[in-house]
Amino acid sequence: MRTISTAVTAALTCLVVGATVAGCTNGTTAEEPSAKQMLDDANDTMNDLKSVTIDMVNSVPDRGSFSSRVTTDLKANCVSKTTWAKGTSLEQIRIGETDYVRPNRAYIERWSGKAMSGTGDQKRWIKTPTSNAQPGDGLSDCTRPFASFGKARKGAPTKVDGTPAIPLMVTDKADKDGGTYTFYVATKGKPYILKVVFKGPEYVSTTTFSAFDKPMDVRPPAKTDVLDASAIGR
Repeated sequence: MRTISTAVTAALTCLVVGATVAGCTNGTTAEEPSAKQMLDDANDTMNDLKSVTIDMVNSVPDRGSFSSRVTTDLKANCVSKTTWAKGTSLEQIRIGETDYVRPNRAYIERWSGKAMSGTGDQKRWIKTPTSNAQPGDGLSDCTRPFASFGKARKGAPTKVDGTPAIPLMVTDKADKDGGTYTFYVATKGKPYILKVVFKGPEYVSTTTFSAFDKPMDVRPPAKTDVLDASAIGR
């Protein structure tokens, strides 16, 4: 039998005992991704989603708070509900270029300054084109961009609702609010963004993401519950 070189012998030994033994790793180790790379990968993953549910709570000292939940395909179809601290709420179903909007009794009375007739919940939906929607009116446009910005640094590993995650603290000199964003990125499975917390001098906002790529069933309300805004005044 021919003599085997020392190098080959060492390589064969690694195959026998396993490559995890010291000296059997080619002298290289896997490098951990930087905070910037982790955030970039997370945003790429979120942008590839076909659907997601987004819950947000916005707290403004001395001015109350509001919360919202949106389930969306991130394009043109979504369902949402926004609730304000004083009990007003606004529901929305958006399908393509049509919005179905349902304000509750408290919302209508606060908006109009008048008491509604009757009692009980307000169940009518208002049908209106999406072109009538205005910024700040509580309606969702169903889209949400996911893009990296500022300077990121890693925090200590943690969990978000039981899912292992790494917090990435982001500050941005261009942000006039002077706040800090913390992105919690999943470290098990796909690198989804699980939660974002913004803390600034004026307000605190917490946004959570769930139901990644879950099937959506967005339908218009029953016709008997719909008031077509375009038909009013004809």
